[in-house]
Amino acid sequence: MNQTKMRAWWSHRQGLDGSLEGATPEEVLARSGWARSVGGVGPYLSLFARAGTSREDADKAVKDIQICELPSARSCTYVVPSADFALALKVGQQFNLADRKLALKLGVTEKEITSLNKAVLKALANGALSPEEIRTANGNASRSLGEEGKKKGMTTTLPMSLGELQSSGAIRRVPMNGRLDQQRFQYAVWQPNPLKNDSLTHEAAYTELAKRFFQWIGPAKLSQFQWFSGLGVKASLSAIEPLNLVPIEKGCDWVLLEEDFEAFIKYKPPVRPQIVLVSSLDAIHALRRDLRGLLDEKDLDRQVFVEKSRQSAGSLSDLPSHAILDRGRLIGLWEYDPETQSIAHTHFGSDHKGLASAIKKTETYVRDQLGDARSFSLDSPKSRVPRIDALRSSAG
Repeated sequence: MNQTKMRAWWSHRQGLDGSLEGATPEEVLARSGWARSVGGVGPYLSLFARAGTSREDADKAVKDIQICELPSARSCTYVVPSADFALALKVGQQFNLADRKLALKLGVTEKEITSLNKAVLKALANGALSPEEIRTANGNASRSLGEEGKKKGMTTTLPMSLGELQSSGAIRRVPMNGRLDQQRFQYAVWQPNPLKNDSLTHEAAYTELAKRFFQWIGPAKLSQFQWFSGLGVKASLSAIEPLNLVPIEKGCDWVLLEEDFEAFIKYKPPVRPQIVLVSSLDAIHALRRDLRGLLDEKDLDRQVFVEKSRQSAGSLSDLPSHAILDRGRLIGLWEYDPETQSIAHTHFGSDHKGLASAIKKTETYVRDQLGDARSFSLDSPKSRVPRIDALRSSAG
């Protein structure tokens, strides 16, 4: 297996080679895959790295419901294009049942849940409200679950109801300030419900998800789709069965869609560098969660800073900081330092042509449009200091 070719192909399929320049947010997410959202800058950087999308245009796409943050695969939240709203909700529904099951164990009745869901919809009939405003409006419909609920991670019944109503397409999240890099929401009735005319069975929906997965990031392994989808081995095999996936080489467990096989075989990696800065949750890595696949053999033992110590890059499943890529290869790591309004970075090996300009481009975007580049909601300038210091030390 030619790892250089594989990485460059992934970068090409992901639109990180410039082929998505100027595309709409919907087009970017349809081509490269749903953007993982955890209150960080991941969705913004996904759009900017591929299409040069401004924050203003990304926020407008959210406001116009061209893209939306939804509970989906594995019950995780993703920013999804409008064409996939129904599918994203469908493949997350069975995972979202966990909260209802927990509530029932804590003494909540089915009748109480039904009444609460109706009360929430009634409260939202005149417009979007925050969770606190919903709680005030629905009176005694939601309640505390006491110390036992607190121990189980469910303090009141309202979050369960909001989760169920989102999963059914009845309501949607609306970012309070219109931005994707925070986790303060209002909720609004969703009309028309994207699942109104949906006729897919859950099994058919998982097959559609598998098809998209291999379009976004094939070649990939079945175990990688299994991780992304949250399905077990049997359900994963059932989902991919209608797709006619083919191995890239005889006896190889890396497979892709048959319709992509010839293009992959003929593909030649670019000779010139294609350096881009992406988030730690960019789809090129997060869809497969396979950091080794982005590393050169000589970089597997390279020591990188993770939380409080250094570890070999090849031993990690997740990126410890945002990533610098060249034709799909991980060539460095970066963080944004709000104090100096600059990007701190380290790169692997000798200088890479075009690296300085790629850093400057992203630095300007983060400083002028985002203000910061949090990896996730609890990331902060203070918590980031050790990572920034480690990057600068490595660079030095």
